[in-house]
Amino acid sequence: MQLLYSPFSPFARKVRIVAFEAGLQDRIEVVTTSTEDPASGLSEHNPLNKLPVLETEFGPLYDSPVICEYLDTLHDGPKLFPVAGPARWRALRWQALADGLQDAALLIRYEASLRPAERQHAPYVERQQAKIRRALDRMEADAAELDGAPTIGSIAAAAALGYLDLRFGDWGWREGHPRLAAWHAAFAQRPSYATTEVKA
Repeated sequence: MQLLYSPFSPFARKVRIVAFEAGLQDRIEVVTTSTEDPASGLSEHNPLNKLPVLETEFGPLYDSPVICEYLDTLHDGPKLFPVAGPARWRALRWQALADGLQDAALLIRYEASLRPAERQHAPYVERQQAKIRRALDRMEADAAELDGAPTIGSIAAAAALGYLDLRFGDWGWREGHPRLAAWHAAFAQRPSYATTEVKA
């Protein structure tokens, strides 16, 4: 399998953490791909021109929730997507919350990096920041749900928090979120997290 990705993408990192947790990392070739370069051919793999994309024997899979669930079918270890019941819905809810936080953070990043300062829209950025604050507050309130064996929910949360550290390290998200910070510090010791970490 081949994973088209950006090392700085939190969604691609989520996929890579899943691959490591499932013991599949040696079966996946990672290929750095640009969403900005038409010559990359990304749109031929994903018409939405988004990363990540996993090339499989039956064609491309996108985006990260689909790729992660597919990878979870390829191993015999404990499943990262709980099969049924409340545990499944909690894990999927955590993934949705963490992915939403990442979406908001990426929109802020794009606004700051792709638009000249005079064209940046402060109210738009503030709305995205408010989403992130609310997501962090909910994560803090429900942090106990992240304890135990990793699931797609805890992996997504770790990737999202890692992206905040990577791109918005001066925000101090740990302040006011001690339970979430403690959980993240413990998760960060996992080889899957440490191996996929990148520096700005």
